[in-house]
Amino acid sequence: MKRLLASLFAALLATSSLTTQAQAPQPPEIAARNYVLIDLAAHKTLAERDADAPQDPASLTKLMTAYVVFGALRDKKLTLEQTLPVSKRAWDERKGDPSLMFIDTTMTPKVDELLRGLIIQSGNDAAVALAEGVGGSVETFVQLMNRQAQAWGLKNTEFKNVTGMTEPGHKSSARDIATVAAHIITDFPEYYAYYSQRDYTFNKIRQDNRNLLLRRDPTVDGMKTGYTDAAGYCLVASANRDFPNGRRRLLSVVMGTSSREARASESQKLLNWGYTAFDAVKIFDAGKAIATVPVWKGESKEAKLGAADAVFVAVPHGDGSKLQTQVERTDPLVAPLNKGQRVGTLKVTTTSGAPVAEFPLIVQESVPVAGLVGRAWDSIRLWIK
Repeated sequence: MKRLLASLFAALLATSSLTTQAQAPQPPEIAARNYVLIDLAAHKTLAERDADAPQDPASLTKLMTAYVVFGALRDKKLTLEQTLPVSKRAWDERKGDPSLMFIDTTMTPKVDELLRGLIIQSGNDAAVALAEGVGGSVETFVQLMNRQAQAWGLKNTEFKNVTGMTEPGHKSSARDIATVAAHIITDFPEYYAYYSQRDYTFNKIRQDNRNLLLRRDPTVDGMKTGYTDAAGYCLVASANRDFPNGRRRLLSVVMGTSSREARASESQKLLNWGYTAFDAVKIFDAGKAIATVPVWKGESKEAKLGAADAVFVAVPHGDGSKLQTQVERTDPLVAPLNKGQRVGTLKVTTTSGAPVAEFPLIVQESVPVAGLVGRAWDSIRLWIK
């Protein structure tokens, strides 16, 4: 399953997605240095500008900080109720008056509290405390962040710290940031609600989430803001809207805008355009067999192939009727076949043959190897064939 997710997220890394060759809708003018808009259901980039250019990511860095902490929770290296000490290094983040949750060395906040401070309040002190709690040191934790970035193939990302403060060599791109955000949504849905919380009070200090869209658009439920002088005002925004064929999630990243208001308004403009300019078309339901194909040397003579999830594609508004599908698969298929094993590709094209999208085809039910007689008979048949 991890390999399947990796192949799906590869769509976010491609500099150009598989799209129809017809006239694609042109996005509105977006007042941002870099941006990208992605349909997460269809795994398709809808619009972009300089999305692969390395930039100062500011506090968008904390998306990866949180992802590594979520991984530690999944692996039971931490619990939400566990308390962590606050080091002098974490307390020293107060210097220069950056974003803080206002912890000090006399406190032992819970991991849950620190995550809220990290995500909602964008606390640099919370980031350091969590990094030390997971990695033992900030430096070790940064190595974990970079290792994860490398595992995803993020070629324009390198982390030097856990907070996003400007530092030589600390960089990421709009597309790489979108990939991190998409993995949080997909890999850790149980923790995604942190990103929709509008405010948080810790130590009697209430702070609002800086994502203005949480109060303006009820379909926006995350994710993260960032600002430094070098980065400008940045925002990752995710919206989930209802449509007749199901809910549809879009993810936008804008970097290098001029103000808090600009990053919110430009993100809203991008999301609204994406929902109106493109339709999400469901090609197949989750769990449905897309093809039934012959199997050699197996206990069963056939295997059902399908996709890991429901198959959606995003096409320009009104073009949903112009699609066709084609199955490309390994031939011959020889047992044993394992459930979830990739054995082909589902290609979606326009009726004129222009590519729209590709999805991995997997075996839906395992096919064990046949007995000696069955294997021998199929060997003869294959030789004759």
